Amino acid sequence: MNNLCTDIGYLSLNKYSEQLCGDHVEIVEQNEGSLVMVLADGLGSGVKANILSTLTAKIISTMMANHMSLENCVTTVASTLPVCEKRGIAYSTFTIIHVIDSKKAQIIQYDNPSVILLRNGKNLEYDQISMQIGDKTIYKSEIELMQDDVLIAMSDGAVYAGVGKALNFGWQRHHIIEYIEQMYEKDFSAKMVSTVILDQCSYLYGGVPGDDTTIASVKIRARNPINLLIGPPANPEEISKMLTLFFAKEGKHIICGGTTSSLAANYLKRELKTELEYVDPDIPPISYIEGVDLVTEGVITINRVLYYAKNYLEDNVCYTEWSLRDDAASLISRLLFEEATDINFYVGRAINPAHQNPSLPIHFSIKMRLIDELSDCLKKMGKRVVVSYF
Repeated sequence: MNNLCTDIGYLSLNKYSEQLCGDHVEIVEQNEGSLVMVLADGLGSGVKANILSTLTAKIISTMMANHMSLENCVTTVASTLPVCEKRGIAYSTFTIIHVIDSKKAQIIQYDNPSVILLRNGKNLEYDQISMQIGDKTIYKSEIELMQDDVLIAMSDGAVYAGVGKALNFGWQRHHIIEYIEQMYEKDFSAKMVSTVILDQCSYLYGGVPGDDTTIASVKIRARNPINLLIGPPANPEEISKMLTLFFAKEGKHIICGGTTSSLAANYLKRELKTELEYVDPDIPPISYIEGVDLVTEGVITINRVLYYAKNYLEDNVCYTEWSLRDDAASLISRLLFEEATDINFYVGRAINPAHQNPSLPIHFSIKMRLIDELSDCLKKMGKRVVVSYF
């Protein structure tokens, strides 16, 4: 067991006018720190491509996760999927990234652009061994991984971006490498890496993608716990217990809610200082307690964080808001989405009369629902989430 974990983030653009994406990403976790990710690119676009890529990704990821041989995986895919009538090809192209104990990666590639490896934010070329399976040439690599390494897989829509528009011959792999080397920051999550590259693809396509385009990134990260406390406990006698457990946890500490902040300040015997200036007119300003990393208002702020979290799991277009702004919701979002790998919620069940206004929507008026929804979103991001109620 080591202190590393695997962070995965991917995004896709559909070919213009298509409702379904012809690319598909499938992830199967094997055990702690080990997983298989498959990016499959189905022939053509639309429904047929979507079916081909989905079946390909699911078959390969399941077989690889169950330790089937590469030869068996490819043979099974070739014999299972229908043959394209026009091209006579039975399955989609694919990229397999098999991470073992967050220390080693086995990369298997067939006809997709070669995976990019970033180490210390710079491209690092790696050895590839060609294998002939039937009439298909498969490339296989084994890489010893280090902390903060990033593996970037993509469908061929990425390298076709800009053809006949911004670029004569498309956005070639070396162009993508140059771009991400310039844009990359050490604290980028895998999802942020994928977002930055895909946004540029969309720009080069002029907002009208000529092909399905997918970027899937895998980052090896050190575990980083974040702790968030919201609301006083239902039983006032548990205040000391709740705060003792919260502050005993390793990692950064976020406190949400006016009453909760006052209780924490009293517990720490520190002064609670509140800002009066609004960075965002819709989000209450932050406060300060010495020894606490971030102090904010409660449900209004967390409601905005939940909105950002849902968008993060969709197209992540709001990342330019929360990744740059310094309002409370943006600061929490950066901590939870980008920095954290493990998140511990400490949730007090005390009822705040101000939140029982029947004119307010239920997800806003009941903090329990907010935390439940936010926890679900964070789990879908691949975070370890533990919620403790008091």
